[in-house]
Amino acid sequence: MSKLTTEVVQGDARAIARMIRRADDRAPGFREELRELLPHTGRAQIIGVTGNPGVGKSTLVDRLIEAYRSRGKRVGVVAVDPSSPLTGGAILGDRIRMQRHALDDGVFIRSLATRGHLGGLSRSATDVARVLDAAGFDVILIETVGVGQDEVEITRAVHTTVLVVAPGLGDEVQAIKAGILEIADLFVVNKADRDGADATARDLDAMLSLRSEPAFAGSHSLAHAHKEPVPERGPGSTAGWSPPVLRTVASGGEGIGELLEAVESHRLHLAGTQDGQARLRRRAEEELLSAVRERLTERAQDLVAGCLPELVDRIVERRTDPYDAAAELVP
Repeated sequence: MSKLTTEVVQGDARAIARMIRRADDRAPGFREELRELLPHTGRAQIIGVTGNPGVGKSTLVDRLIEAYRSRGKRVGVVAVDPSSPLTGGAILGDRIRMQRHALDDGVFIRSLATRGHLGGLSRSATDVARVLDAAGFDVILIETVGVGQDEVEITRAVHTTVLVVAPGLGDEVQAIKAGILEIADLFVVNKADRDGADATARDLDAMLSLRSEPAFAGSHSLAHAHKEPVPERGPGSTAGWSPPVLRTVASGGEGIGELLEAVESHRLHLAGTQDGQARLRRRAEEELLSAVRERLTERAQDLVAGCLPELVDRIVERRTDPYDAAAELVP
């Protein structure tokens, strides 16, 4: 192992920050370094927190950090923000919201930019989670950018997906349009002290009762398209998982204990049923396909680098169109 990866495994904060930066920047040699870290991964519990803007995801994550730390767990946080159109960097900076944890050696928080990547996750978010896993963090929280229908991608990167909604914001209607109801393992009605919280919870319960798909990441994976056998889900089912609808007031810390218990129940469910192995395989498949897409993109960029100016000139002068130009590059 290199000096850097050795220090990461030892939990050195500076080395962790440097390795994360290299992974996020796709620096030369970062893939080899991630390969060295691989044998030291697989121990962390990875939890995704997703939902529309304004539902209180960051406040909820802040409370989860506090709760896990009180239980002696080391916590890593990957907060995925929209990109600045000028710099490509994260513009919300969730570390500001969670500043009270800055001096805690048991907490590591990193904001990442989506850099135009669809799905609510930065292209390097899974790599960053792997670095934190290798560094010995017990729990990794991934908070995704609030982009609604594109957030289904989070299920392919985590063990447990928590969908946060809030009364009065139309989240339940948006969730149906986006298909997010099909991919969440836990539902949290945050800001439950507001009017309409009971109705929101009832609506979610009613919608969940109509679901026919199992509640885990395979719902949107290639493996699901292959029609792999999956356990049935339903009331009282022991093979599948029935997502609970929980209520929290994150600003006041209410309901956080119940949320942690539900997350733990889901972890035990995955460990004790075929669901866990199925999800592991689907995560591995998506990571493989993502890596293939990235390498193909890199090769395509290398391929067009020399021809691009001439083809752009021809398109601008209307001597060809983008489709014919692309066909010249890739017959």
